[in-house]
Amino acid sequence: MRLDDPWYDTSASGWGEPDATGSFAPAGPPGPADPRRGHSAADIYLEVQRSEAFQEVRRRYRRFVVPASLAFGVWYLVYVVAAVTAPGLMARPVAGAVNVAMVAGLGQFLTTFLLTGAYARHARLRRDRAALELRWETQELTRGVGR
Repeated sequence: MRLDDPWYDTSASGWGEPDATGSFAPAGPPGPADPRRGHSAADIYLEVQRSEAFQEVRRRYRRFVVPASLAFGVWYLVYVVAAVTAPGLMARPVAGAVNVAMVAGLGQFLTTFLLTGAYARHARLRRDRAALELRWETQELTRGVGR
């Protein structure tokens, strides 16, 4: 079975395993495309990767991920360094048996969930549509390559 999806995982596609007829499917990806038919799939993917639309999707991704990762990394390091260097501060009670270390530790979990939500929202609003358009464009360009 072959799917026309360019993101189809070929390593999990059953190549090299017996098919319904009992004969073995090809052990590797299909051979190179017929040069008379146009570009190979590799050429098409390289062309898409070099396109301005793909670069814009990558820029939008990096504009969110790099600062968010740095901010979370700094916040985590501050927590760890404070736990090691200022045990008196971290042991200070906040409410009953709850101390500063417990509040900061729960803050780490809360920050993780908030960051995950912010990432999903950012992806949905700023990248998903452009990435989907690139995917469909790539799929249309690769349709028939290698058959």
